[in-house]
Amino acid sequence: MNMRTKLVIAAGAAIWLVPMTRAVAGIDVTAGDWKIDFSGNVNAFYVGTSCDDASHEAIVGGLACTGDHSVSVRNGLLPAALVFSATTRQSDFDIDVTIGFYPGINSSLGGAVNGAANPAALQSPGIDARQIYFTFGDASWGTVKMGRDIGLFAKDAILDDMTLLGVGTASGNPAPSNTSLGRIGIGYIYTDWQPQITYTTPSFSGFSGSLGLFQPLNKPGNVADDPFNPAFQPGYTSHNTPQIQAGIAYAWGDPKSAGVTGKVWLDVVSQHLKADSSLVAIYNAAGISTDYTGTGFDGGVKVGVAGFEAVLYGYSGKGIGTTGFYILPTSASGETRKSDGGYVQATYKFDKLKVGLSYGISDLKLANDEAATAGNTLVKRNESGVVGVYYSLTKSVTLVGEYVATKAEAWNSASNRQNDVALGGIIFF
Repeated sequence: MNMRTKLVIAAGAAIWLVPMTRAVAGIDVTAGDWKIDFSGNVNAFYVGTSCDDASHEAIVGGLACTGDHSVSVRNGLLPAALVFSATTRQSDFDIDVTIGFYPGINSSLGGAVNGAANPAALQSPGIDARQIYFTFGDASWGTVKMGRDIGLFAKDAILDDMTLLGVGTASGNPAPSNTSLGRIGIGYIYTDWQPQITYTTPSFSGFSGSLGLFQPLNKPGNVADDPFNPAFQPGYTSHNTPQIQAGIAYAWGDPKSAGVTGKVWLDVVSQHLKADSSLVAIYNAAGISTDYTGTGFDGGVKVGVAGFEAVLYGYSGKGIGTTGFYILPTSASGETRKSDGGYVQATYKFDKLKVGLSYGISDLKLANDEAATAGNTLVKRNESGVVGVYYSLTKSVTLVGEYVATKAEAWNSASNRQNDVALGGIIFF
């Protein structure tokens, strides 16, 4: 994949996004010293979802549905995309500027970006411009990126997820938003698109590394004026240090040869989060932590030989939450929760047909001041198994069929199950 022009990561369920994993030519135009490239995709899927009935207890952070069964025509893990990129060589620098637009096919309220889904008359989808950056560098010393782009932590996990071209877990299927979940929250934490200044080394015999300063993210709270309310969650929205992400990787082999190819990688993320100064006195009086540091690491290995490819990935963190960064990372008193998970995946390609199996989990531990009581509906584990079939109708068009079984379990032993069947296709240009 050409990471400069073909990184097409999308958001769904109001927060998710993911990238394109196959190299495509795009549409190239030369204008003076600049080479201009347009690329993108369009996809659509028919999805049928069955849920446990509404008598099942709702699980906080659970990713399996309850209530009525549903059908939809929707985007998969990728939304549609139109990515514009311009490159040039000036004064011994390679320069690139990229802007990506990501529309969905499903309606949102008033066409708002990542707005609430609304499959009703006289509605329209939103357009999400979440890829906006430029780079400068040289093959001799590396590349500096400035702007908004995919993060480093868990990037490879989502790029190697086979459901990237399909659907995976179909979140919000009765009223779908721009994308499904794939394996987000069920094998990895979503890497997200974030404002950043990142340096990436050149490749040294297959070894490379990246280090970035990122816009720190909020951990939103609620009922801020009443920390004794049972529904209270502390908020941490003050930041005086950046979020730090870093990664190292080693890749080997030539994908065009018949030999063994692969990659191993390791990433870290860390951020200090603080309560706004207006809340410090309130939190202190209630015995609530006024700040904490959320840190995580992940790693994986991908190996391919002939038509076979396998991926093994895992992550662990404290105070980073589950599904997305800083979602459910602390208890009501601000004590941090640990989280971990991962997935295993195997695919085999027979000429134009690729078949795959994937299983993943995401666990969220209780904080030290929490207990697994009958009333604790906090998610303990989200897990899913996926069977996928991907057929290359042409070099641009892929037809997809998936069966996905998802289960959410709470700390009070409540559980919900969801089964999805998806049929559709995606075209890249």
